[in-house]
Amino acid sequence: MSLTILTSKYGDDATGRSLGWCKFKYMLAQTLALTSYYTICLTAIDQFFSTNYQFRLRQMCTIKLAQYVTFISICIWIAHSILSGWFFDIQGSLGCVVSNPIWQQYISSFFYPVLIGLLPIAILLLFSLLAFHNVRRIVRRQIPIVRRRLDQQLTAMVLMRAVIAACFISPYIIYRTYITKFPVSQNQSMQYAITRLIQAVCLSLVNIHFSASFYIFLILSSRFRRQVKFLLVKKYWQRLKYLCHLHNNQINPENAETFGTDMELA
Repeated sequence: MSLTILTSKYGDDATGRSLGWCKFKYMLAQTLALTSYYTICLTAIDQFFSTNYQFRLRQMCTIKLAQYVTFISICIWIAHSILSGWFFDIQGSLGCVVSNPIWQQYISSFFYPVLIGLLPIAILLLFSLLAFHNVRRIVRRQIPIVRRRLDQQLTAMVLMRAVIAACFISPYIIYRTYITKFPVSQNQSMQYAITRLIQAVCLSLVNIHFSASFYIFLILSSRFRRQVKFLLVKKYWQRLKYLCHLHNNQINPENAETFGTDMELA
């Protein structure tokens, strides 16, 4: 919302005027992007281990281990983003760009194409397919039907999540790789406007990628639909009715003992 206000007022998001905001914006964006992408990868890896036919591998997947791995992953990406933000600078008409040539080569050759692009998509697809293979082998094992169905639904959700990520993130990765190697000056008004339009379309696809997961899960999983219905109808709607005083008035019977005592006194 704040970026939209800045863009509407000044024609851009102010990264070309404030060095501190220039660095902080890209630090925050990289931290959130890397954390979200690789957390999704960790869910696919967890699904693979939790559906594995070897008991030792299934036993490794605990909530405590997941918390430790997620925390370490977040710390690594925060450190990486701080280091990356250090090399951003404001350069005339180019605006907020990477000023260090070595880091620019790293960003264009490894960060966008591999670290945000091919690597998380490959991890997602690989472990989702392996988990899907594990679920197919579950049929031949003595496992309760309810557990089997839950594993099948969750694996289908993770696999579909990987396909969505590959389709909706790839255009933005290609755009960022190109624009980092060949930045467009604001003085080239037509080319600059075209690149901003492409950026807006690619960012919209990334936003759709995050929001579409909810609807895909809603379609694929009956259990997820029941949980959503329970939360929206049974829990939050009842709480909203209580806050808005929409609950029905209740009439309680008068205490018989008190009524009899009053009659005797009369």
